[in-house]
Amino acid sequence: MPPIRRRDVSAWVRRVAAGYGKKVGEVAYIFCDDEKILEVNRQYLNHDYYTDIITFDYCEDDTISGDLFISLDTVRSNAEAQGTAYDEELHRVIIHGILHLCGINDKGPGERAIMEAAENKALQARVAGK
Repeated sequence: MPPIRRRDVSAWVRRVAAGYGKKVGEVAYIFCDDEKILEVNRQYLNHDYYTDIITFDYCEDDTISGDLFISLDTVRSNAEAQGTAYDEELHRVIIHGILHLCGINDKGPGERAIMEAAENKALQARVAGK
C-alpha cells in the first residue's frame, strides 16, 4: 500500500467529484506493478503497453463508481522522469482516474489539455485543503 492518507484522499475525491455534480459511490484502488497493469491492459483493452492507470467505469447517473488499477512502478518512473515527488505523481494519477469517472476524456483532439488543467486544479485544491 502506498503512503497515502486514506481519509484525506477520500474527502478530496468527494470534493472534486462534487465540483462536477457527482457523488462518490464505490471506487476501488488496485495498486499493482507494471506486469499486472500490462496483463490487465492486454486482457481487457487489447493494448500491449505499460501505463500508469487503467480506469474501469461503473458509473450510474450522478454517482461515480469504478476500479482504478494503478501501477506504482510506472508512477515512480514517471515521477523520476518528470522531477516530481512520488507522492505528488501518485495523487495526480489517482485524480486522473476520478476525473475519467466524472466524464473527462483525454484521447480526442484538445482533450488532453482539458484533462491536464482539471488535474492541476484538483491537485492545487488538495494542497490548499479545498
